Amino acid sequence: MKKILFTVAFLSASLGCFAETVGDVSTTFKLLSPNDKVVVEVFDDPDVGGVACYLSHAKTGGYKGALGLAEDTSDASVACRQIGPIAFKGKIAMQDEVFNARTSFLFKHVRVVRMVDSKRNTLVYLVYSDKLIDGSPKNSVTAVPVPATLPIPLK
Repeated sequence: MKKILFTVAFLSASLGCFAETVGDVSTTFKLLSPNDKVVVEVFDDPDVGGVACYLSHAKTGGYKGALGLAEDTSDASVACRQIGPIAFKGKIAMQDEVFNARTSFLFKHVRVVRMVDSKRNTLVYLVYSDKLIDGSPKNSVTAVPVPATLPIPLK
């Protein structure tokens, strides 16, 4: 049993960035099942110390939501901020996915991609939703300027 728990924990940790829930607000009232919500989560950029991203997204309630079978809407917003000294943990790609979370039982995710604007020495973060067959054009973007004295190390 210990081996199974260790394997699950290891695989979960290796799958990428995890978000912490900051809070949520209900958007509908459901008498006998969970309400629909807007959830606010935060995650740290895995490759850039001193940058945190706040992500808000819809979470479907009801019985399907409680069982994890509902498909959340594609509405999401991101705001990334410098929360300490910026420190690169190594060279970074011009474009890289830094976060993803499942928003339906199968095939739909909310993703955050970090892009580098070399000319302005800025990190740009884009949130969007994708689906196996058709994604959504709904998106949000934010940027974190890096001090001019700290060039962004690119791969």
